[in-house]
Amino acid sequence: MTPLIEARGVTKILEGVVPVTLVKDINLAIMQREFIAITGPSGSGKSSLLYLLGLLDLPTIGDVLIDGRSTNLMTEDECAEVRLSRIGFVFQFHFLLPEFSITENVALPMRALGRLSSRAATLRAEELLISFGLRDHLRKTPDQLSGGQRQRVAVARALANDPPVILADEPTGSLDSLATAQVFGILRDLVTLRGKTVVAVTHDINLAVQMHRRIHVVDGKLAQFESPASVASIPQA
Repeated sequence: MTPLIEARGVTKILEGVVPVTLVKDINLAIMQREFIAITGPSGSGKSSLLYLLGLLDLPTIGDVLIDGRSTNLMTEDECAEVRLSRIGFVFQFHFLLPEFSITENVALPMRALGRLSSRAATLRAEELLISFGLRDHLRKTPDQLSGGQRQRVAVARALANDPPVILADEPTGSLDSLATAQVFGILRDLVTLRGKTVVAVTHDINLAVQMHRRIHVVDGKLAQFESPASVASIPQA
């Protein structure tokens, strides 16, 4: 099968008086229905790698392929369309727009992609939020919700355009233990119930060991690369 995302010899160098190598010579293939943890010490390049895989940053050397297509050969507009349609993002801090309701926040990526009418985008946003237990909060703004609820909104927004891949950067890093369990359960269900691929940077080894495999990064290089496990091996909470 063609990987959903593939890194070939990817290196990212931050230019400056003293250049800094953020990631070095990464070769990695991410397949359908995988649940992957990226772990490593602080400053090891975990988030830098995730941003390269999600086309939020470009490699200095090497190539990232999406569905077998070289992103080096894509225009900026083509890369933007791929980000919107093929990849969803969840961050440690939700980055929801405070002036909009949570329904409007979730509808924004759909309106940016332009494949649905405004009404259809709103209806899909509501359906996603309801599926995450937020039926009673559809008209509320982000500041009216708890941290765990806001992160559920962020996951719904990542799913707005029904991408096959969700990339998450410390999605439970700012949550308490209860909200962490809820958000992790949602991410797990995206794989087991919705057939998505989820790649998450996490410092929580207790979460990482429940995922299909762990990619451990040290000093910008792959230090450990575990083999995939079967989808059925994920614990069902």
